[in-house]
Amino acid sequence: MIVRKLTLAAFVCVSLIASGSVVAADNDGWVDLFNGKTLDGWTQKNGTATYRVEDGAVVGKTNEGSPNSFLCTDKDYGDFELTFEVKVDDALNSGVQIRSASIQEKNNGRVHGPQVEIATNGTAGFIYGEALGTGWLSSDEARADKTKQAAFKKGEWNKYRVLAKGNSIKTWVNDVPVADLVDEKSGMSSGFIGLQVHGIGRGTGPYEVRWRNIKLREVK
Repeated sequence: MIVRKLTLAAFVCVSLIASGSVVAADNDGWVDLFNGKTLDGWTQKNGTATYRVEDGAVVGKTNEGSPNSFLCTDKDYGDFELTFEVKVDDALNSGVQIRSASIQEKNNGRVHGPQVEIATNGTAGFIYGEALGTGWLSSDEARADKTKQAAFKKGEWNKYRVLAKGNSIKTWVNDVPVADLVDEKSGMSSGFIGLQVHGIGRGTGPYEVRWRNIKLREVK
């Protein structure tokens, strides 16, 4: 009976994974947050930008006059390592939210939390306090480093790595160390991952940002 139950449980797990309802972890604990085919497991919050799947990537497209939009994981994460690749139009500012939240009691549900910057202006990989009232969480001194400013490549796929553990948040862009932050301002220790399409004014755009190979493993 025990063997039969275990066999049935294994069959159910395999069926769910095959259907895309569950994404399996590998031996090192890495999980694909995006299955390359659908936006299952993600929910849009704020704004009217659009998100679609194209050629194995999440594509976010601006909608003029919209505030910031976010495609957010349905699950929260605290301490983790996150990797992804991203390509963004030169004129668009974007980012990836970590340990973030959207609650009605705070700014009418506006997404808030630490944001890993995506931009072509030299700020890529630094940490911004999205809707926290803090401005940049990364220091002015850190953001003045020319080597870090040059890490992001225009018009190319850029590889990001983010390590969040306790109040430490570290980032790498194309293997270049960028942020090394002791987060004493955000007050966020856990929350969703969010893909931002920045708001744009009327008469501008449209612009796009693309993410692929979004993987995460929880750490202790």
